[in-house]
Amino acid sequence: MSVPQSRYSANETARRGDDIYERTIRPQAEATHHGRVVAIDIETGAYAIDDTALAAVRCLRVRHPNAAVWFVRVGHRVLHRI
Repeated sequence: MSVPQSRYSANETARRGDDIYERTIRPQAEATHHGRVVAIDIETGAYAIDDTALAAVRCLRVRHPNAAVWFVRVGHRVLHRI
């Protein structure tokens, strides 16, 4: 199984994903989805929210199979911490 190559640099993906999250998703998601994961297609602005990153991206890819994805955990600065 091959891994698709990203169309964007890591910095560009993060910038676009964070911008979409802050402008359109955060105001709606913060109140009801705290702690859940958002998978965002940085090209279309489409997104899916679920309990895990894997579940969220699976849901998003049903609608947008070639999505360039950025993840955000609602109410947190990072998705995972070490």
